[in-house]
Amino acid sequence: MTALQYEDMTTQLWQNIGAIADDKSLMKRLAKYVAKLRKEKEDPTLMTKEEYFAMLDEAEQQLARGEGHTMLPGEDLTDFLRRVGYDI
Repeated sequence: MTALQYEDMTTQLWQNIGAIADDKSLMKRLAKYVAKLRKEKEDPTLMTKEEYFAMLDEAEQQLARGEGHTMLPGEDLTDFLRRVGYDI
């Protein structure tokens, strides 16, 4: 996005907010939505679709290089996690 496109988008956003500013119900909904967006931005666990698929690709490559871990037959999740180094 260019600086001009960003400026146009910002202008449109403020114009749209101004158009609903006299409606308490809409402003309340907008405030809730903005709070939700802010929370998403601050959440370090969220990732884009591209980031997610890149993570999966990296995991597949690690498995192909023999760097992965496999649960043993009859092993429960707790035992598996302990075996691979997690303190449970």
